[in-house]
Amino acid sequence: AGPSIPYTPLSDACGIVEEVGEDVKGLRPGDRVCSTFFPTWQSGRLAPEKLSMLGASELGVGQQHFLLPQSALARPPDFLTDIQAATLPCAALTAWRAVLDGTGLLPGETILLQGTGGVSIFALQFAVAAGLRAIVTSSSDEKLERAKALGATDGINYRSKPDWAAEALQLTSGKGVDLVVEVGGAGTLAQSIRAVRLEGTISLVGMLAGGTQPLDVRTIYMKNVIVRGITVGSLEMFQRMCKAISAHNIEPVVCKVFPWREARSAFEALKQGGHIGKIVLDFTT
Repeated sequence: AGPSIPYTPLSDACGIVEEVGEDVKGLRPGDRVCSTFFPTWQSGRLAPEKLSMLGASELGVGQQHFLLPQSALARPPDFLTDIQAATLPCAALTAWRAVLDGTGLLPGETILLQGTGGVSIFALQFAVAAGLRAIVTSSSDEKLERAKALGATDGINYRSKPDWAAEALQLTSGKGVDLVVEVGGAGTLAQSIRAVRLEGTISLVGMLAGGTQPLDVRTIYMKNVIVRGITVGSLEMFQRMCKAISAHNIEPVVCKVFPWREARSAFEALKQGGHIGKIVLDFTT
């Protein structure tokens, strides 16, 4: 069930511990921590009892002070600013799991990333760190150039080349890409299936282009395509991701920071889709 209205939104935060309970071990006042998207998913496989979500089934972090169990908190990499660290719990972990957690990709293999939003830009950064070739799609040549500056090897403007699956096949000499990070959902999945290679993988992480649409599944089983649903990840995955971020000095791409009192403007900017990377609310101003 969804949250009752009114409710407190947002799932991602970085802040300072002010007080701890008497049974808390390993955290103390003054420590810097991030929230985790699934407070009860510590490790292992996802299970029904682990589906509680901040900002949805649970009160979110869109507030100046909030109370969470120790199990719902994790330490971010020390070298990141608070603003950068606040971007990690959802978008970064989703991208990490979609690209590197259980996919078996090897250096030199190819992934296709849709757009330049938070998940896609993190996926690009992780792909570059892993030595993967990254193809990025966007409706903006300017955004594609920014993606190339971050390490993308190729860009496809889907407005001027709406059959971007054909372009991806051409860029891979007809083979297809090894993995697609699918943020569009139903509206783009058919092209992703065409773009991916035999026995390739599609990490389905969003539905910006719709949640339902008729789909011819014959290509999926004829090509032996693996379609993985990705819903963020566990605390254990977050900790592994943070180690990789530190090892490769990956700095999150923050497009714009809004004072928290301008949250409406921040949500409007997100809705308009002109950003690259993440939009952050600053609760210290």
